[in-house]
Amino acid sequence: MSPVIKFDCFTKHYGGRAVVQDLTFEVQPGRVVGLLGPNGAGKSTALKGLVGLLHPTSGTATVFGQRFGDLQAPARRIGVHMDGVGFETGITGRRHLQICALAAGVGKERVDAVLDEVGLTDVAGKRVGKYSTGMRQRLGLATALIGNPQLLVLDEPANGLDPEGIRWVRKLVRRFADAGGTVLLSNHQLAEMAQTVDEVVVIRRRTLFAGTLAELTGEGSHNLEERFFSLLDADQGVAVHE
Repeated sequence: MSPVIKFDCFTKHYGGRAVVQDLTFEVQPGRVVGLLGPNGAGKSTALKGLVGLLHPTSGTATVFGQRFGDLQAPARRIGVHMDGVGFETGITGRRHLQICALAAGVGKERVDAVLDEVGLTDVAGKRVGKYSTGMRQRLGLATALIGNPQLLVLDEPANGLDPEGIRWVRKLVRRFADAGGTVLLSNHQLAEMAQTVDEVVVIRRRTLFAGTLAELTGEGSHNLEERFFSLLDADQGVAVHE
């Protein structure tokens, strides 16, 4: 089975400094994979490289066997929600999604479907500038879903959401995967990730672990937080030794 996502020695330098170095892992179809790492570990850099927002210094990041820029109708295959990406605040949520639907080449009926799916139907006529942080997160997820994609790439999708909203994101992600989709997401909330993902990739510039959640936690003998910090501590020891 061919991987949906493949990072192969992906490296990105800024000003001679390696933000990501030789990052290597794969994501198989139908899996929910959590990308974990401390602040500054290179998670956002990796995700941006995957979806064509930046070019690697060396190595590759591919989706469906191709670079993102080489895909035909990418919005029909990949839905992207990046933390911190803004919206045109002067238009309504519905109008934003209508524009996205047109760009993705899907029918107008898809707008109503995703508004309902993310719980924004009642505020669809409200200007985005009046949306709360949580509402903007939901709009970002609606944007990712508009093309009815096979893959979701989500950077901190639960930021700004209350506990109910966080639980809702978890259910949305699981439904998407259960229907045959694939998800790669980053999230700082380790306890939430432990309830959401099938597999885990832990990075700090490079890959520290890539495998199933069960493998990392010893079939539940340890919790995700314990194993996450043990990997970082071990990596710190290597860095100090080097």
